[in-house]
Amino acid sequence: MEARPGRNYTRIAIVVLLTLGCLYVLRPFLPAILFAAAVAISTWPLYLRLLRELRGQRTIAALTMTLTLTLLFIIPLSMVAYNLADDVARGFGELRLLIEHRELAPPAWLADIPLVGPTLVDYLHDLIASREQMLSLAQRMLEPARHWLVAGGIMLGTGVVQMSLAAFVSFFLYRDGNALLAVIAVTMRKVMGEGAESIQHTVSQTVRGVMYGLLGTALAQALVAAVGFAIAGVPAVPLLSVLVFLTSLIPLGPPLVWGGATVWLFAHGETGWAIFMAIWGTVLISGVDNVVRPMLISRGSSLPFLLTLLGVLGGVIAFGFVGMFIGPVLLAVGYSLMSEWTGTEDPIVKHDDETAPG
Repeated sequence: MEARPGRNYTRIAIVVLLTLGCLYVLRPFLPAILFAAAVAISTWPLYLRLLRELRGQRTIAALTMTLTLTLLFIIPLSMVAYNLADDVARGFGELRLLIEHRELAPPAWLADIPLVGPTLVDYLHDLIASREQMLSLAQRMLEPARHWLVAGGIMLGTGVVQMSLAAFVSFFLYRDGNALLAVIAVTMRKVMGEGAESIQHTVSQTVRGVMYGLLGTALAQALVAAVGFAIAGVPAVPLLSVLVFLTSLIPLGPPLVWGGATVWLFAHGETGWAIFMAIWGTVLISGVDNVVRPMLISRGSSLPFLLTLLGVLGGVIAFGFVGMFIGPVLLAVGYSLMSEWTGTEDPIVKHDDETAPG
C-alpha cells in the first residue's frame, strides 16, 4: 500500500520542525559543540591509538584526551586572560604617571624616519610643551584603547568558557564516537544515497586538514616567537606569544605583534636587538607559515586566502572566540564539497593511516 503524498509532507514538516526546535534549544551551546566536533575529528586517530594501548577502556581514553585538551588550551588561555587584565590596568597607570610627572622627549630615532620624521618630532615637541593639550589628547586616546582592550578581555574570557564546555562535550564525543558514527552513517545513506560515504570522507579529511593547518601553524609560530622575544629581552613573553598564536589564524597577523616588539626595542634604544627582532620575525616567525602550513594541510583541502580571512572574521562575529577555528573549518568543508560536486577539486594526496570519523 503506497503512502499518501499528504502524509509524506506531514512527516517532512514534523522532521523539519523538530530539527529547528533542537537547533533553537542547542543554540547557546552550538559554538562549543561545533568546536568539540572539529577537535574530536582531528584527534580521532590519536584517540584510537590510545584506546588500543588501554585495551578498549573507552572512558579512561576519553578522559585522557579531554584532560590533554584542557592542559594544552584552556589553562594557558585562562592565564593569559587573567594576566591581560592585570597588565592593562598596570600599563594605563604607568602611562598616566609618565604623562603627569615625568619629562618627556620624542625618541631620537623618530627624526630619522624619511619624509615624515622631522614633522612628527616638531609636533611632539609642541604637544609635550603644552601639558594640558597632551593630557587631553591622551585622555581621548586612552578611553577608546581601554574600551577595545576590555572588549578583547571579555572575548578571551568567553573563549575560556566556550572551550571548557567544548572539552566537556568532547569527552562524550570520544567515548560514544563509534555509536554516533553509526547513526550518522545510516542517516546520511538514507538522505544522500550512494554518495554519502564519499561526502563523509571529504568532510572528515577537510576538517582534519584545516585544524592541523590552523593549530599546528599557530603553535609553531608562537613557539618560535617566544624564543625570539626571550633572546631580544622583550617583556611579557608569554602574553606576546599567545597573541602571536591568536593572530596567526588571521593572514598577516603575526607581523603586527613582532613588529610592535621591534618598534618597542627601537624606542628604548636597543637598535641592535630591534634589527635582530625584525630579521627573526621576517625569516623565522612569518617563514613558519610558508613551511609548516602546507605540510600540515596536505592531508586535507587547502582553503583560499579570501575564505580563510572571511572564515576567521565571520566566525568570530557569529560564534565568538572559538569562531576563529569554526569559521574556516565550515567554509573549508563547504568549499571542498562544492569542488567535489562540480568536479573542480585539485588532486591532493591524502593519507589514511587510521580509521577516522566518517
